[in-house]
Amino acid sequence: MRLLVTRPEPDGERTAQALRARGHAVALAPLLRTENVDFVLPEQAFSAVVLTSANAARAVAEHPGRARLTALTAFTVGRRTAEAARAVGFRDVRSADGDKRDLVDLLRADLQRIQAGARAPLLYLAGEDRAGDLAAAGLPVHTAVVYRALKADHFPPPVATALAQAELDGVLHFSARSAEAYLDCAARGGIGNQALAPVHYCLSRQVAAPLSAAGAAAVRITARPDEAALLELVESG
Repeated sequence: MRLLVTRPEPDGERTAQALRARGHAVALAPLLRTENVDFVLPEQAFSAVVLTSANAARAVAEHPGRARLTALTAFTVGRRTAEAARAVGFRDVRSADGDKRDLVDLLRADLQRIQAGARAPLLYLAGEDRAGDLAAAGLPVHTAVVYRALKADHFPPPVATALAQAELDGVLHFSARSAEAYLDCAARGGIGNQALAPVHYCLSRQVAAPLSAAGAAAVRITARPDEAALLELVESG
C-alpha cells in the first residue's frame, strides 16, 4: 500500500522503516514537532517517576537533575516509552504495556503494597498538552511539564500533492493532536475532502475521534494502543 506516517521524528522514521520492510511505499509528514521545556526539579523527595511519552524520557537526557531522576523507579505507559527511559539511564523501569488506564492500575497496585502515607509523591514528567492527568485519578503526584508539541502549519508539498491526487491508500495516526494537525493542514491546503478519502489507521478511539467527526468514512482503530498493533492493523487492511 501507499501510506502516510504523520508521527513526529525520530519515531516517524522508525515506523516508516518498519512499514517499508513489509513492502509498503511510505511518505513522511511529521505534523508535530516536539521541543523540551525547561523545568525546575523540586527539592522534595519523590518515590518514582511517571512517563507517558518517550518525549518526556528524552527531555530527562539534557536536564541537570538527570542523575537524581534516573536513580528513581520509572513507571511507563508502554514499551517504547520504557525503551526511551532505559536509553537515558533509568535502571528500574516498569511498563504498563497499555494505555494510561493500565498505567494508573499499575501505579495503584504499587501504592497498595505499602502503608498509606508512607511514600513520597510520584513525579509525573508530562507534555504541555495532554488528555487528563494522574492527579485526577486520585494518585499522589506532582506534575512537571517537560516538553511541548507544536503543530505543523502545512503538509510537505509532495504529500499535499499525493493527497490531492488520491495517491495514498492509508494514513497512520498516533495521537489526537497529530490527527487534528492533519485536518488543519488539509483545510489550509484546500484538500479537506481528499484528505478524508484514505483509510485512517488510528492508535485509539481518542485518536480517531477528530477524523470521525470530520467525516472520514474509513477509520480503523487498533485493539491495543501500541505501534505493533497499529502495524498489524495495516497488514489486516
